[in-house]
Amino acid sequence: MIKTIPDEKFTPPFLVSTTNNILPQAVMFNDNIWGGIITGYYISVEPDVRVYVEDLNPTGEKTIFFIHGWPGSHKLFEYQFNELPKLGYRCIGIDCRGFGMSDKPWNGYTYDRLADDVRVVIDTLKLNNITLGGHSTGGAIALRYMSRHNGHGVSKLALFAAAAPSLVQRPYFPYGLKTQAVTDIINGTYTDRPKMLRGFADMIFYRYVTPEFLDWIFSLGLQAASWATAAIANTWLNEILFEDMKAVNVPTLILHGINDEVCLYPLAVAQKNGIAGSKLVTFEACGHFLFYDQREKFNDELIKFVEG
Repeated sequence: MIKTIPDEKFTPPFLVSTTNNILPQAVMFNDNIWGGIITGYYISVEPDVRVYVEDLNPTGEKTIFFIHGWPGSHKLFEYQFNELPKLGYRCIGIDCRGFGMSDKPWNGYTYDRLADDVRVVIDTLKLNNITLGGHSTGGAIALRYMSRHNGHGVSKLALFAAAAPSLVQRPYFPYGLKTQAVTDIINGTYTDRPKMLRGFADMIFYRYVTPEFLDWIFSLGLQAASWATAAIANTWLNEILFEDMKAVNVPTLILHGINDEVCLYPLAVAQKNGIAGSKLVTFEACGHFLFYDQREKFNDELIKFVEG
């Protein structure tokens, strides 16, 4: 059951008066409840565009804000959301525009616009002193946020198999995917998206996962809009984040699987070299979805970083 609040009353960053004074004025999903508090809602990031936000344990002392990778949603962090709130952490997951349960406009898939969406959510929820974590493309968005918004509200940055500083190879950066691989993803999105997604799923795990688990990951990809799926892939071709890395001025943790076939391990080395004072933790025998391949190690490293 969904309770809709009229759009004309939906002006971020504005908080309605509620019993817990935490929820933004939003479309509230009454079946998303944690400890008696509604956890799922929408936030308007620009006229006619709302993003979905999952907010678990909103009274937690320390906040971790998760940005998912392409072409998934906040649900990719299920095994973090299962555990971290038990330890007292507030866990916030955004569905980027075009993906998951968020609105799916035609435009707005540059790193600038996606970082601006994150800023609206942070301002609307009045977040401060958070750990901002991003996986894959979400890591690229997190880096752009740090440079474009000067790290507003962020005290620590965590990059999980981040698609930075460039997902693709360039004349001055020979370490990413070949451009043709991304072009094939774009063409596959427009001609046979389910087949393209199945092929991508074969690249993301190093360890065995069940067919049922792959089906679930596949379903998250299908939930995205096809135009958003292709647009983000075009962003990989068009944008770089070398200067963004230089702008990071908070403690930064880099978690990366050495067997990652999507964001190749040399990207993590480039991040370590490009972000002053950053720490790189290598995950052996681990692929792109390190929070599944080695979920316990992932959670442990993230907790140590947040508490450090």
